[in-house]
Amino acid sequence: RITASLTPAWAASSRIVIETPRLKGSLNLRGARIDDLVLTSYRESLDANSPPIRLLSPSGSPDAYFAGFGWTGEGARLPDADTLWRASGTRLAPGSPVTLSWDNGSGQRFAIRLAVDENYLFTVQQSVANAGAGAIAVRPFALVSRVGVSKDPDAWTMHVGPIGVFGDAAEYGVDFDSLIEEGPRRFNTTGGWLGFGDKYWLTAIVPDARGAVEAGFRGAGNRYQADFTPAPTILAPGRTATYQSRLFAGAKEVALLDRYRSELGIARFDKAIDWGWFYWFEKPIFYLLDWLFRMIGNFGLAIMGLTLIVRALMFPIAQKQFASMAAMRVVQPKMKVIQERYKDDKPRMQQEMLKLYQEEKVNPLAGCLPILIQIPIFYALYKVLMLSIEMRHQPFVLWIKDLSAPDPLTPVNLFGFLPFTPPSFIAIGVLPILVGVTMWLQFKLNPQPTDPVQKQMFALMPWVLTVVMAPFAAGLQLYWATSNILTIAQQKWLYSRHPGMKVAADSQ
Repeated sequence: RITASLTPAWAASSRIVIETPRLKGSLNLRGARIDDLVLTSYRESLDANSPPIRLLSPSGSPDAYFAGFGWTGEGARLPDADTLWRASGTRLAPGSPVTLSWDNGSGQRFAIRLAVDENYLFTVQQSVANAGAGAIAVRPFALVSRVGVSKDPDAWTMHVGPIGVFGDAAEYGVDFDSLIEEGPRRFNTTGGWLGFGDKYWLTAIVPDARGAVEAGFRGAGNRYQADFTPAPTILAPGRTATYQSRLFAGAKEVALLDRYRSELGIARFDKAIDWGWFYWFEKPIFYLLDWLFRMIGNFGLAIMGLTLIVRALMFPIAQKQFASMAAMRVVQPKMKVIQERYKDDKPRMQQEMLKLYQEEKVNPLAGCLPILIQIPIFYALYKVLMLSIEMRHQPFVLWIKDLSAPDPLTPVNLFGFLPFTPPSFIAIGVLPILVGVTMWLQFKLNPQPTDPVQKQMFALMPWVLTVVMAPFAAGLQLYWATSNILTIAQQKWLYSRHPGMKVAADSQ
């Protein structure tokens, strides 16, 4: 069903219906454009009456966004954006392809055969038959055109905008602004793909991987285009030339992108998701989390299960960390004596400290290792929650309806009883408060720094992080709070196994 804002563009053209289990829309016979698509599996918001995500819209409508196919060349009249094609059917669906045809009246017949699978992939076969008296030069092209930039923010942790794979490498260095300020970006490549990516959605054209193409991006005003074209073909009389490409228009689902990459040979198609530095680590985290979700049925519980698995794998290292920290508590009185004795001789103080560490077999840096190991895990989960559409709109319990969004319940407005929505920088939710409290409890169990500046920093850190974490995804806050609680339990267990360490800690 076309939306009200698109009605004028819809009424002014002839169309055939596009219908798959996950797509609904239409194809414009004028210009052979796929320019009306909604994603039936996804809605704009959590509201029960929220409309499905609209991906493509006709030219002339607000936020026009479409894919088109055609030819350039010499020696023949070619179809253009005003050409009205004739269709072999009225409905494009899985197992029901449609062929568009047009005769230029001078001996050349053009055809575009379109097929679609049960997800988001169109296969496009462009052919031209030359029944004229002389040879012609033709080259097919495919393009994706959009008006305006993405509504999703483009940041260093998440690329949004022009995206593609050229020469077996993903290109994240082109953005909307650079196309206007610096001009077109062109690439010569064999295989690959290109298009425009939003946070969760992608529209990309995929050339035949067996031949070289010229591809790239261009922009003018508020209109942007991704396109490719292979080398021209000299078509003698009586001959036919055919070129096959693909169009992806849908959600960036991890397993689906991986399947298209492996089964259809679309080079690095999984890089449509900007996984970043820890790509090799983030995808296993995603697949483990996704498996836990399918097993448990609740994504919040899956995050807690992932946290438990991570903590179990790190248990031996963590035990060494806690033992080292507890041992540091034991030697702190001796450290204070050395610091007082050699407070005016810093080099000698350092020598005596090292000697003490060796005699007592303690390592002040041992406690840093588990924290360093958790950094890529934390970052990987952050990227998974931020980028993976599988996590979008996933609920946990009670007020947490979307774990990919910040915790909405905050004491700043008395948990919703006061009729105002506080700014995001002070809207500190329940989960970030829980992160701060559990971190404070964790620090209380650790040996206190002897340096008063460090001691003050550690005292303030939990509450600073409470504010810093407030805008982050609730799922990330849930992971951190769960990890802190498990750490506290681990420390308590260690002290129960080594009472002497606890006595030494309490005596300070």
